[in-house]
Amino acid sequence: MAYILHIETSTKQCSVALAFKGKLLTSKVLNSESFTHNEKLHLFISEILEEANLKPKQLDAISVSKGPGSYTGLRIGVAAAKGFCFALDIPLIALNSLEILVQGATQSEVELIIPMMDARRMEVYAAIFDGSKNWINQTSALVLNQNSFREIVKDKTVLFLGNGTNKFQELIPEINSTYSFENNYPNAIDMVKLTWDKYISQDFESLAYFEPFYLKDFQTTMTKKNNF
Repeated sequence: MAYILHIETSTKQCSVALAFKGKLLTSKVLNSESFTHNEKLHLFISEILEEANLKPKQLDAISVSKGPGSYTGLRIGVAAAKGFCFALDIPLIALNSLEILVQGATQSEVELIIPMMDARRMEVYAAIFDGSKNWINQTSALVLNQNSFREIVKDKTVLFLGNGTNKFQELIPEINSTYSFENNYPNAIDMVKLTWDKYISQDFESLAYFEPFYLKDFQTTMTKKNNF
């Protein structure tokens, strides 16, 4: 068969999606300042399974957003995902929250996409992708300043996206490029294609050892290795 449940809880937005062979069937999403994931997540799962007339035992895999992101949100999402996988004896698939975020970008014909997720104060989790949504630089924790990203985005068209963009805009960044901002959140519906690719290649996590990706150690400037 290949019914896969997708869980995304890395921000204040909680979302769940159900797909069959890489095609979205139904989804639920709630963006709440009060972080109601613990209340809503299992309710959403029950609702979408009911809408699809599906029993939990018919699921073939669970996909979860592994982070970075909210500590509490990630813990709730991963605990739920692992619980289903252990109970049903099905594989777990994990996706980077920033890569999920990039899949939801609505603008096209840009050279770089830089997702930023709010951490705290002037801190964000960030990465760099090309215009085709392929990784260029992996996830890093960054304290924003006016010069952040200046060297790598020089003379390029750039899309900044995510709920960390507001902080960057407030700094009036000194960037010599054409850029725009989208303030959005990772969504379970944007996990479907990435998850299906991993399912086909059997790229599964170890249930016994898998933990959320809690990224820490913020830096004021990026290392040369990351080329930010």
